Amino acid sequence: MPRVPILGRIRSREYAAILLGFVFVAIETLLTFVIAFLPKAVIQWFYDRSKALFHHVVGPPKPKTEERLLADRIRRARDFETLCGIFGYTFEEHVILTKDGYLLGLHRICLKLGEERSHVGSSTGKPVVYLHHGLLMNSEVWICLTSPQRCLPFVLVEMGYDVWLGNNRGNKYSRKSIYHDPNSSKFWNYSMDDFAWHDIPDSIEYILRVSKEPSVSYVGFSQGTAQAFAALSIHPELNERINVFIALAPAMRPAGLAAPVVDGLMKASPAFLFLIFGRKAIMSSAPSWQSLLYPPVFVTAIDASLRWLFNWWGRNISYPQKYAAYAHLYSFASVKSVVHWFQIMRNGKFQMYDDDIQQLLITRGRHKPSGVSSYAPARFPTRNIITPIVLLYGDSDSLVDIKQMLHELPTHTTATRLHTYEHLDILWGDNVDKDVIPHVAENLTRYCERPERVHPVVKINGIQQEKIVEASQTYHSGYSTPGEPECDGSED
Repeated sequence: MPRVPILGRIRSREYAAILLGFVFVAIETLLTFVIAFLPKAVIQWFYDRSKALFHHVVGPPKPKTEERLLADRIRRARDFETLCGIFGYTFEEHVILTKDGYLLGLHRICLKLGEERSHVGSSTGKPVVYLHHGLLMNSEVWICLTSPQRCLPFVLVEMGYDVWLGNNRGNKYSRKSIYHDPNSSKFWNYSMDDFAWHDIPDSIEYILRVSKEPSVSYVGFSQGTAQAFAALSIHPELNERINVFIALAPAMRPAGLAAPVVDGLMKASPAFLFLIFGRKAIMSSAPSWQSLLYPPVFVTAIDASLRWLFNWWGRNISYPQKYAAYAHLYSFASVKSVVHWFQIMRNGKFQMYDDDIQQLLITRGRHKPSGVSSYAPARFPTRNIITPIVLLYGDSDSLVDIKQMLHELPTHTTATRLHTYEHLDILWGDNVDKDVIPHVAENLTRYCERPERVHPVVKINGIQQEKIVEASQTYHSGYSTPGEPECDGSED
């Protein structure tokens, strides 16, 4: 396409993308303001209109099945505690202070159904597993599934593990610092470098101190894997504290986005995100959209966005599961952490954040620059990782380049391909209890401390699974979490 005359730096479609970005942020800001100050009756009016429009297009509402009732309850769950209570699990909440002053929320599920103990917040004598979420997520994404036998934390707890779930600084459970107010730009001045230098190692150190175990097993999803790749590569001592690293939908240096306009613009200058979104949290109005939109409309909007940005169709995730989980999909993250990812995509390197101002090369005539730069951001030295690495990836995941990833990882890395799986499928797919969880459990048993303390992997689809299935049956027989309203089966 022809270049716009203004300096000739970017193309006309990129100017259009910038304009659309400003329009989007303006709408987002207005929406946040409106929802904050308008009466609930007005918000309810918008909700009712989206509901009426939806049923005008797709037809009248149908009676809710038991699966849909459960999905509706999971969607309504306000926090991690409520989600655990739906299936009868108790949890512990811990708070750690990172070395640079952020307070991070940790969630712990260490008791099987019906199991009790008197001393909370102490060692259980069980091997420890640490789970970490992806970008724009929090710990809720691990437990918002519509069947407990597909829920990795619950399965691991029933096998005999002490399960901990981490949260990144800035998200729903970690929006506090002893130095910076969360309303200031200084609070949000962090990227994946800070997750690697502080959040991951400080969380692991705390967990080992409480559990009195010599090491933990690490299971990450998406960016949660990138944070582990980075942390293990720059902290040699951390390799002694993590006995195995299982990477689900691993992320290291994605090729880019499926939307060419957005992909091209962000790669040309990742700093444009600062111009569009500012220097605090990105897309802070996402929860507001949920309050305005009828849930099926919200599901349709998320599906369309994932299809446009990543070419993910979500065919392996049932509609009730999307209905339940999409409400828990988004959590706060810094704009800077997203800028960092576009820097990685543009340079094709799993590198630390580039603070230098990147200048575009201008070539005239036949002159060709040498290609030698005066500055190169440090790469994360991932080949230095000693901890055993196990990759589980979908062959339909647009963010995974497995050949390049294996080239940049140590030779002891193993990889398992999941046929037709996309990114979110590995968390919420219909068959994760058959395709994903057995692989995770088998490798945990192989590498964890004193594996004789846990049940063998073959029992996942046997006795142990039967125990957690009882939880969902309890719900259908009238179980309710204290303080949580019952669903009446009618449309919202």
